[in-house]
Amino acid sequence: MVKKEIKKVVATAGDEEIKVAKIMATPIDMDDDMDGDLPISIEKELAAKPDKYFEATGRRKTAVARVRLFTRGEKQFLVNNKPYQEYFTMVQDQQTVTASMRKMKALDKFKVTVIVSGGGRSAQAEAVRHGTARVLVDFNNNFKKRLRKVGYLTRDPRMRERKKFGLKRARKAPQWAKR
Repeated sequence: MVKKEIKKVVATAGDEEIKVAKIMATPIDMDDDMDGDLPISIEKELAAKPDKYFEATGRRKTAVARVRLFTRGEKQFLVNNKPYQEYFTMVQDQQTVTASMRKMKALDKFKVTVIVSGGGRSAQAEAVRHGTARVLVDFNNNFKKRLRKVGYLTRDPRMRERKKFGLKRARKAPQWAKR
């Protein structure tokens, strides 16, 4: 960490004195990979935050997840009032749901509640991952660089194409006969 001294000069009108204030600034060193410990520990961050929650929305296809991150309370991860292991039975979906929390080493530090609806289970899992990444950035803006680099903050825009009139699906046409 590099400490810098910044002098703040305040000039006043007339022949009055010029006031000089020294401010000690300590910027956070940001490595490119940031695989080590976080610049500010989560415990110190939790102690500074008041007793409230942070909320964000994650989306994927037609699945929408409303994620709330509580700074106080029992440390658990609930999806639709069930533990995430019970709601998402496939191991791949469980890993997807907790990926952003595990990346920031914050899985057992918060109480997280998620209300998810729409889409299938895989789309719901990716919506929860997107929502948890966004709520972690709301909690601490220093997490943004690492989560953006992994791709958890990017909303996946791929959706099902709408059905067109005169067709069976988006592009499938009825069988055409010459005679």
